[in-house]
Amino acid sequence: MSADNNTLRIALIGFGEVGRRFADDLRGNPALALSTYDILREDAGKRGDYERAAAERKVAAKENAKAACDGAHLVFSAVTAAATEKVAAEAASFLNSGQVFFDINSAAPGTKKRASAHVAKIGADYVEGAVMAPVKKPGIRVSILAGGARAEETAERLNLLGFNIKPISTEIGHASATKLCRSIIIKGLEALLVDCAKASEHVGVQEDVFASLAETFPSIDWPALAEDMKERVATHGKRRAEEMREAGEMLSDFGFDAELAFAVANAQARGAKPRG
Repeated sequence: MSADNNTLRIALIGFGEVGRRFADDLRGNPALALSTYDILREDAGKRGDYERAAAERKVAAKENAKAACDGAHLVFSAVTAAATEKVAAEAASFLNSGQVFFDINSAAPGTKKRASAHVAKIGADYVEGAVMAPVKKPGIRVSILAGGARAEETAERLNLLGFNIKPISTEIGHASATKLCRSIIIKGLEALLVDCAKASEHVGVQEDVFASLAETFPSIDWPALAEDMKERVATHGKRRAEEMREAGEMLSDFGFDAELAFAVANAQARGAKPRG
């Protein structure tokens, strides 16, 4: 991708929901040049959709991650939690000194630290990011916590484009720990409410159960929340399950019992819609 010296070149490794949503908001900015690579390119059945999605957003879809990152000032890693370290290790084979690898995956602090070590070996700079809410509505305005030696600089640079990034530490692990501790509540509540709604509907007592919950928590519309969380799990359960397994690994690393986190991961996976 040709660009003059005043152009900020950003690579998106992973072009799923997050990468596409960010590209939606960044599209048309004359000061940016966007490139991407996603493993979907290797799937003949999905390659066409991936390449069309990139073209619609004026993003250059490259043949591999190395090509996507060539000349990029900043590389977003927006893959699955399970692929976090693998992608960082692969990137370390071709990143150059001075490039920033911004890892916004929902992974455990230990995973992020290992990913950081891979990137640091070759002189590139690793910044961890923790996306604190779904990106569908806010896009680049979604709250993101950042950590690492260049977190503040990265936040300043991206916030000028409309991002909402808050640097919270120069150390790797603080942002991801904040994210996953929150996820224990959010993803756990989703799993609990899905099971509650399913069981209470099965025996014909759902209306009474929700009425009782409303007496205890009157500010919550329980039927609406149950339906919303059911849809979240159905749509994103596979990804949320990976995130909760990372939360379980975090708890284990801390020396805590992780049984609940892994149970929530299983519930999220169980509730996910099968993908064709």
